[in-house]
Amino acid sequence: MKSKAQVKTIGLIGGMGWESSKLYYERLNKKIGEVLGGSHSAKIIMVSVNFAEIEKLTFDNDWKAIGNIVMRCALQLEKAGADMIVLCTNLIHLVSDFITENTVIPFIHIADATGEAIQKNKLQKILLLGTRFTMEKEFYTNILTQKYKLEVVIPKEEERQIIHRIIYDELLKGVFYNKSKETLIHIIECIEGIEGVILGCTELPMILSESDIKLPVFDTGQIHVNKAIEKAIN
Repeated sequence: MKSKAQVKTIGLIGGMGWESSKLYYERLNKKIGEVLGGSHSAKIIMVSVNFAEIEKLTFDNDWKAIGNIVMRCALQLEKAGADMIVLCTNLIHLVSDFITENTVIPFIHIADATGEAIQKNKLQKILLLGTRFTMEKEFYTNILTQKYKLEVVIPKEEERQIIHRIIYDELLKGVFYNKSKETLIHIIECIEGIEGVILGCTELPMILSESDIKLPVFDTGQIHVNKAIEKAIN
């Protein structure tokens, strides 16, 4: 068993949205308890943003402003004594270079953690679900295809719009409808040839679980947490 002194402090940038940030906190503590046993809990520092501000800038396509916000958060974490930075969202990794270029502590990229997990399962053709930005922009898929040699499939345009609406209008507001769950499952089941599904939005596991889908499911939030704990105790 590792001693308490060896456990590193995990810095979280949260609030995008707060529902999934809460899940990160819970999962980090549960995971380190599983790994270390006893009464161990995670050493965590969190800086949480106002999602309304991020949401507006996202739809204004002002990624530079978003980058500056997360950079300031990262610098706060570094100054506060965090040993690593975890950005509790998939989409905002689009501006992760604002973090890596302005801090010296390690940054754990969610797409890298996900790519590693898929490789370990020896899968090749993977469906990516997430916000429209995550599915359509290359910041996420490029890592999976170029670095991990995966074949990434995204839904058709109409389906991407439906998934995007469910995330922004429902899940990010803490609203979960069975009809939306059924719609997501139907979209997945209608795509042929895929070997697994990436839940590329940290809110999606709140409405979808492995038991809902016949294929292997990659919960990016949990994968991200597992990697952070691995770094924290080694």
